[in-house]
Amino acid sequence: MHKHLALISLKSRINTTGALMPKTITSTPLQRHKAEIDDLAKNYLEHYGCYKKSISLQEDQKLLQDIILPALGCIKVVDVAKNDLETLHKKLKKRPYQANRVLSLLSKMFSLAVSWGWRENNPVPGIQKYQEDKRERGLNEEELNRLWSALDRRSSYIAAYALKFLTLTGARKSEVLQATWDQFDLKKGLWIKPSHLTKQKKEEHLPLSEKAVEVLESAKKLTPQGSLHVFVDPAEGEPLGGIKALWQTVLKEAQLKGAHSRFTPCSRFLSCNV
Repeated sequence: MHKHLALISLKSRINTTGALMPKTITSTPLQRHKAEIDDLAKNYLEHYGCYKKSISLQEDQKLLQDIILPALGCIKVVDVAKNDLETLHKKLKKRPYQANRVLSLLSKMFSLAVSWGWRENNPVPGIQKYQEDKRERGLNEEELNRLWSALDRRSSYIAAYALKFLTLTGARKSEVLQATWDQFDLKKGLWIKPSHLTKQKKEEHLPLSEKAVEVLESAKKLTPQGSLHVFVDPAEGEPLGGIKALWQTVLKEAQLKGAHSRFTPCSRFLSCNV
């Protein structure tokens, strides 16, 4: 009996196009006409949010809360015009990446509104997105843990420690592979980069996290005694010439896509329990 009632309830929420109707707004023409962007946002999160990864869903919620709803929340879905969206898009011109994400989110929301019978068309297509600079994608905590586990399984590889050090410091690959032991004060947790290795051609003093110091201490056990450089190819006795092959292997094993070998250091990475 309960299954039968549930089936009837589900059937009553399917419109003529086969799309699932939201629970919070019924399918009568009058109620569809009264629906506002705030209602559309709630139903988008309810019915589409379950298909998104948690971090992506959080980004959508933030865009809705900080940008979309303050600007459009009280406007009826049927009354939103292309000009309204173009005006909002232009206000975000100085933040092109965010502006384009807002536009993409609105497009998905209005596509759902059309399928639910809330309006006849999607007003987003035709609004030109801003050009974006190429962005290097960082890693979230879960991804970093997977990466770290893959590197931990290669504890006998000096290149694995070079990759860990890159991840924790955000240093340039050339700076890491050419680093020498005399640049480091492990007791103070300090890396003094010489001017000839830095992009600004100036000596830099970089504080190291406890985790970064631990990586150096572990790498030292694999370094030939009396070696000048930190990350040395054991077969050649020379500084590592490259770490790309291992990096690609580790990325595949950790199931990571679109990540780069140089990461911007941040407190989330440095404080992770990895």
